[in-house]
Formats: sequence, C-alpha cells, structure tokens
Amino acid sequence: MKWRLDDGQIEVLDDEVAEVLRRKTPAERMALVGEAWDFARTWVRAAVRAEQPDWDESAVQAEVSRRLLNATA
Repeated sequence: MKWRLDDGQIEVLDDEVAEVLRRKTPAERMALVGEAWDFARTWVRAAVRAEQPDWDESAVQAEVSRRLLNATA
C-alpha cells in the first residue's frame, strides 16, 4: 500500500476502532477530542521549545497559539 499525505487523502478508520467510537457516549467522544487537543498543544509546545530554546514562556505560548490557530508548522 502506498501512503500519501496530501489534500486528496481521506483517513479511514479501522472497522473495530469505528465500532468502539460508536459505542461511546457523546460526552466520552468529546473527552477524547479534548485529550487529543491537549496532546497536540503539548507536542507543539515541545517542538517550539526545541526550535527556540532561548525564547521566554510568553513567546513560546504565542508561537504555539499561532501554529494551532493557523494549523501551520
């Protein structure tokens, strides 16, 4: 199978994963979204810190916000 990452790519869930998600309540699904957002923010913050070790916390937070709001690297 050839993997590609572009605008034409559609992510398809495994049938078993889809079934697990279907059985979750709306609150449980929202909790998963919140956890994913927290993970993304932590991951982006670590990347910014690694790229700009001399930046103070406010500069790091501003860059994290910019990247997450604009969905850019």
